[in-house]
Amino acid sequence: MLEMTREAFEELVGEALDRIPPELTRLMDNVAVFVEDEPESDDPELLGLYEGTPLTERGEWYAGVLPDRITIYRGPTLRMCASREDVVAETEITVVHDIPSDTFRERVRDEVAVTVVHEIAHHFGIPDERLHELGWG
Repeated sequence: MLEMTREAFEELVGEALDRIPPELTRLMDNVAVFVEDEPESDDPELLGLYEGTPLTERGEWYAGVLPDRITIYRGPTLRMCASREDVVAETEITVVHDIPSDTFRERVRDEVAVTVVHEIAHHFGIPDERLHELGWG
């Protein structure tokens, strides 16, 4: 697996969040986004996870609860980006002094953006099936 520091990965997650249109972020309620290195061992390739009560399922009873949690996983994302490049046989990814090449960074940025949008969509109550139909699977 190629490496990217946690700090650099967190920056990409922040950039992905910044690209969410303001009209959507204003609607997000009681949700926090975290970066973790790896998911639980029962699903080691999980890129992201939404835990909470989607906005579409909240009612009058929804008060005084902990924030929903969106977790973006660094390890599986980096492994996926490296293996995609191997499969399509594009330019070689190089790491110089622990700084990933621009090509690798762009691949990770794109995958992080898709994962962030995917998990935020769950916050809005959109199921996996519909996200796959829309190309955000």
